[in-house]
Amino acid sequence: MRTISQEKYEKLKNTGNGQGVIGALAIDQRGALKKMFQALGKEAGQQDIEVFKELVSKELTPFATSILLDPEYGLPAAQARAENSGLLLAYEKTGYDTTVPGRLPDSLNVWSVKRMKEAGADACKFLLYYDIDEPEEINKQKHAYMERIGSECVAEGLPFFLELVSYDSTISDSSSLTYAKVKPKKVIQMMKEFSDPRYNVDVLKVEVPVTMNFVEGYGTESCYTKEEAMGYFKEQSKATDLPFIFLSAGVSSQLFQETLRFAKEAGSMFNGVLCGRATWAKGVEQFATADEAETIAWLKKEGRQNIEELNEVLAETASSWFDKLACE
Repeated sequence: MRTISQEKYEKLKNTGNGQGVIGALAIDQRGALKKMFQALGKEAGQQDIEVFKELVSKELTPFATSILLDPEYGLPAAQARAENSGLLLAYEKTGYDTTVPGRLPDSLNVWSVKRMKEAGADACKFLLYYDIDEPEEINKQKHAYMERIGSECVAEGLPFFLELVSYDSTISDSSSLTYAKVKPKKVIQMMKEFSDPRYNVDVLKVEVPVTMNFVEGYGTESCYTKEEAMGYFKEQSKATDLPFIFLSAGVSSQLFQETLRFAKEAGSMFNGVLCGRATWAKGVEQFATADEAETIAWLKKEGRQNIEELNEVLAETASSWFDKLACE
């Protein structure tokens, strides 16, 4: 069992429920959220993004253990969250520089872990794109960058949530059958790498190890049998001794819930979720094409229903992180 400082331990407790399960709401999207609005014919400015995040936070955090926001647009939403909801703040810049190979990480210019703590954060989250098969000179840069952030989090006593997103530099479409064939190895190996204590990661936020639409019985085409897919979930769970939580990766609420049940059946010891678009994505349409009142009405009904249904699934499927981390 890993040990962390008492300060980190208490902060981490704020992100989950009393049973040690994290049912967090993610709305730290920036570029992706703007694109969602653009697809609906709306050019969303700073105020639009801030207001939408604030509405989501106010209406849905009473049903989430915590919320993940970005400092650029999310601070008003942080203030609007329910009293019993913890706060995670994203440290990375949105997207990556496409003119440089390797999808290299970069942090927000005017932020530090110290400043996040001063803003009331219970944890720091950083998103890292990682391809285990990229040249060593690229991945060594990423290793060093994560070491720096881990050290910052230790110094400030703030839990470090590392979000790992796999990719293959030779495959442009990560939703393709071609990528689905290599995804299990990519996801599992990068989890092993960043479970090394040198990075001081406290919680891994990760993809499921397969593309569910290509699991036999879940889509029109398959590249894994049900048994193979379950084997990958079990292998993923054994790849780390850290708490790990699943991201929804933009899939529908229903598919995400089915995936969690599948993971449980496979024997995965995951510790919760940080769920974003699967919960609130359809609210973007209300905000872009109607008004605030209709957005609030949608969040109160369907948005709340999405998160409460997810909470029910988590109660049946997720394991407690108390079994993986102890206070020093």
